[in-house]
Amino acid sequence: MKLPQVTTRGRVSVEEAIGQRRTVRGYASKALALDHLSQLLWACQGITGQSGFKRAAPSAGALYPMDVYAVTGTDVLRPIEGGVYHYNPLGHTLSLVVKGDLRRTVARAALSQMWIAAAPVSVVISAEYDRVSVKYGERGVRYAMIEAGHIGQNLFLQAEALGLKAGIVGAFSDREIIRAMGIPSSHQPLLIMPIGYPA
Repeated sequence: MKLPQVTTRGRVSVEEAIGQRRTVRGYASKALALDHLSQLLWACQGITGQSGFKRAAPSAGALYPMDVYAVTGTDVLRPIEGGVYHYNPLGHTLSLVVKGDLRRTVARAALSQMWIAAAPVSVVISAEYDRVSVKYGERGVRYAMIEAGHIGQNLFLQAEALGLKAGIVGAFSDREIIRAMGIPSSHQPLLIMPIGYPA
């Protein structure tokens, strides 16, 4: 599925977004628009260079070991149905991985932090370490984690610019998240970021 065109001009300054950013753990039941998801995913890994190569977050050696997934529910992200979706930066598209509302399953895999399930969408940031370790050896794992931090902050700030709020979760069972989401075992989850309108 092709995502809507993103914008590179917002109504909120970077300084305002930084000043307003807070981790939020309560979300309203208000649905998000597909435009919101498009902008959020672009802020994670979207193509920003005219050559079609550079992305929104820096990456060691421009190796881009990260994969970004969206876990969404039914009737909370119009017009797509609940499921797990993989983001493809090159085409700015989504691919369905698993159909169905798995927000509660993901929340249970995150040590039963059930507040996660209330968010219309959770962005899961994962790393495939081999992509970066092929050049940097064991240090590639550290570089991937640094990259996840860059992506997480981009996501926080983009959410603020859209009038949304985000949370951030690092406590979960990697194995259970991988199984629940139906993603490759080589895609190691690093962060879960629930996003929505604040309650």
